Amino acid sequence: MDKKILCATDGTSHADKAVELASELAARSGAELHICTVNVMRGGARAPFIPSLADKEVDQILNHAADVAKKAGVTPAHKVALLGRDIAGSIVQYCETHNCDHVVTGTGDKHGISRLVLGSVASEIVSKAHCTVTVAR
Repeated sequence: MDKKILCATDGTSHADKAVELASELAARSGAELHICTVNVMRGGARAPFIPSLADKEVDQILNHAADVAKKAGVTPAHKVALLGRDIAGSIVQYCETHNCDHVVTGTGDKHGISRLVLGSVASEIVSKAHCTVTVAR
């Protein structure tokens, strides 16, 4: 049985489906729900690292996800803004560090060449996570 569920969101409608599912799972199992978003750091080498999103945008993403969870009957235990260059790696690292039993994430509608070029965060999470991963569609 899950004790701690991590839901990764980027504020898209695909991520809302993940938040809804994670909230439903948390409500049914009594698990603690953590909601996170990753603010991707750009730059480096000869330039300083700069976050992709302003703090206000990160807060909007997390607060929106918390509202979706609340409508499903769950109040998130934690809203977490992660900083990292690797989205999947940041999510997996948080999951391991905080002993999460389950990760729920969404996936976009990438097909063909765009999937090959852009990769898939959900696919990386599935391959790297130490625990159960559910990909909501």
